[in-house]
Amino acid sequence: MLNYTPKEICDRKALRINPAKTCQPVGALYAALGVHGCLPHSHGSQGCVAFHRMYLTRHFKDPVMASSSSFTEGASVFGGGSNLKTATKNIFDLYDPEIIAVHTTCLSETIGDDLNALITDMSIPEGKYVVHCNTPSYKGSHVTGFTNMVTGFINYLATKTGTSNEKVCLMPGFVNPGDMREYKKLLNAMKVPFIMLPDTTGVLDGPMTGKYEMFPKGSTLINDIKALGDCKETIALGVQTSEASAEALKKKCSVPFKSLPLPMGVEATDEFMLALQAFSKEDVPANIEEERGQLVDMMIDIHPYTYGKKVAIYGDPDTVLGIAAFALELGMIPKYMLTGTPGSQFESAGKALLDKFGVEGCTVKADGDLFLLHQWIKNEKVDLLIGGTHGKTIARAEDIPLVRMGFPIIDRYIHSYMPLVGYKGAMRMAELIANALMDYQDSHCEEKDLEVVM
Repeated sequence: MLNYTPKEICDRKALRINPAKTCQPVGALYAALGVHGCLPHSHGSQGCVAFHRMYLTRHFKDPVMASSSSFTEGASVFGGGSNLKTATKNIFDLYDPEIIAVHTTCLSETIGDDLNALITDMSIPEGKYVVHCNTPSYKGSHVTGFTNMVTGFINYLATKTGTSNEKVCLMPGFVNPGDMREYKKLLNAMKVPFIMLPDTTGVLDGPMTGKYEMFPKGSTLINDIKALGDCKETIALGVQTSEASAEALKKKCSVPFKSLPLPMGVEATDEFMLALQAFSKEDVPANIEEERGQLVDMMIDIHPYTYGKKVAIYGDPDTVLGIAAFALELGMIPKYMLTGTPGSQFESAGKALLDKFGVEGCTVKADGDLFLLHQWIKNEKVDLLIGGTHGKTIARAEDIPLVRMGFPIIDRYIHSYMPLVGYKGAMRMAELIANALMDYQDSHCEEKDLEVVM
């Protein structure tokens, strides 16, 4: 399939081939689903929202709901204000959400629709809300859109009363519902009262009940978003994803924040647990300490198979950095770290991580694509690929095992229910990595070298 990918690398500025990202509205839609009773709304054409819903549905294997302003030629020329006003009225009448979260598309951004003015001029039913964020697809990535939507909720709803609610505002980063459940487990174990924004648990990982609910139980309540301004502190997980939203809350409501990497692997999870301990003044429970010990024991067990192995990691910036940190803890060499999301912060953090472990000869790049990653691998091969589904063609072409982690994973199931964060998440990563390397050894060795006990 990719037999004609050339080894020679040339500078490409106006072309992306097999991008390691998708567009902003996908992330904005996902963030909006993490607010209770919220219907995401795409201010653009029906084709746009159909793609965004499809993209998320394929990853989560659950139906994703969103509405559209349904632009036609007239709206494209004269603006979509009339479409948006009609759409919000119909949405409240037909579906009765508590809140509509509007995100823009390339079309409405290019026209220049003023969403602030349009929403101010709307007739919104009492007790209902409409918020918005700007998400042009020709800038940033789905991670940027996620950040912008979270910031939009804060800008519209967060208020400061002057009386602290003694809670932590937790911003989870662009992670799966399974990761958010793991956060909650650790927060509850440390007896930390919290508000998490957004929270997609119960929405995109709900049980099969035989009954369809457009607005299932779970996710962040509107009143909790309002109460964010009274939180004592924000913990922003995933610096590139969450720090901007934490900064917005600080600017609006003077809530101090602490930025941490996604708690993936031993050290990053330790850092998260220490941050929770500093807030609650509670001892880390014995069962959590036991999880950590089990993880370290697993890492020692699989070390002969992971040590010195070269790995290429691609995907969302904070996720790539988290996986790379754990790979380094396993003695692996993250030869290539690549994200499609632009931003020098990723490259600086990646290089700092390599310097910390004394690893040289690795490449870290933001705003790249998988075609470039394939070219790097053609010039110097790696032992393992870690990332989303779209790297499988490279894995097949170069005969390299692929471990699916991150977003999107559209050719496998169950992944979104299982965490990658926390000690439990690191155990799962260790299992996936070790088994991929050992399966490859089994399938590629000569028959006389096939070991029953490895």
